[in-house]
Amino acid sequence: MAKAIADIKAELEQAEGAQLDALLCLYQHDGRLGVQKLLTRIQRQKEQLRQEIERTESLKKYEHQYEHLGYVCGIDEVGRGPLAGPVVTGAVILPRDCDILYLNDSKQLSAKKREELYEIIMEKAVAVGIGYNSPARIDEINILQATYEAMREAVSKLPVTPQVLLNDAVTIPGISIQQVPIIKGDAKSISIAAASIVAKVTRDRLMVEYDKIMPEYDFASNKGYGSSSHIEAIRKYGPSPIHRASFIKNFWP
Repeated sequence: MAKAIADIKAELEQAEGAQLDALLCLYQHDGRLGVQKLLTRIQRQKEQLRQEIERTESLKKYEHQYEHLGYVCGIDEVGRGPLAGPVVTGAVILPRDCDILYLNDSKQLSAKKREELYEIIMEKAVAVGIGYNSPARIDEINILQATYEAMREAVSKLPVTPQVLLNDAVTIPGISIQQVPIIKGDAKSISIAAASIVAKVTRDRLMVEYDKIMPEYDFASNKGYGSSSHIEAIRKYGPSPIHRASFIKNFWP
């Protein structure tokens, strides 16, 4: 008597590696349409996983290039463009044998996927540092200098000292550690991608908390960026304590 398709499905979903390959080979001669559809889906998932592993390995190019020097740390920022809220930076040192998949520029990931990856990064990273700079400080010294300050803070909060910093496009002044600026680094380096996700999730969570205090600006949705409804709220209610005065001159004199 042929095994039930539901049992075959459970068997395939629990198998891995060589065992899964053996089962796929075993059931390929089963003529039932349901079984063949199941095999096709499993094969597709296997190929997608293979491609993701290959993509992730390609993101370790810079880490492998500098790992002989010691700890390699990725640096990235989130929040240079919004009208409100802080700029937040992440500094992440991943283990050399890092097996985290789906790391990418945080802007390319869904909010749900970022949250999932944030938890994995925080669990598996060798070290994580997070830096902040306030709207008032941004107004005082400009966004670029405020970002540099927050990056230095993130590095200083690492419990271990890295020997190389992989930065998303910038060279941070005032740091003696060797730096490697990489254009679009959050899409080219696994460490910078991880830092991008940590910074993004940290800032988004903070903006959700601000929304509870100042719901009229809808910070939970716009995260402080200049959506039309956000700009209209500023015109209606005036700026909040976390708005950047230097960023809203065009519509709030």
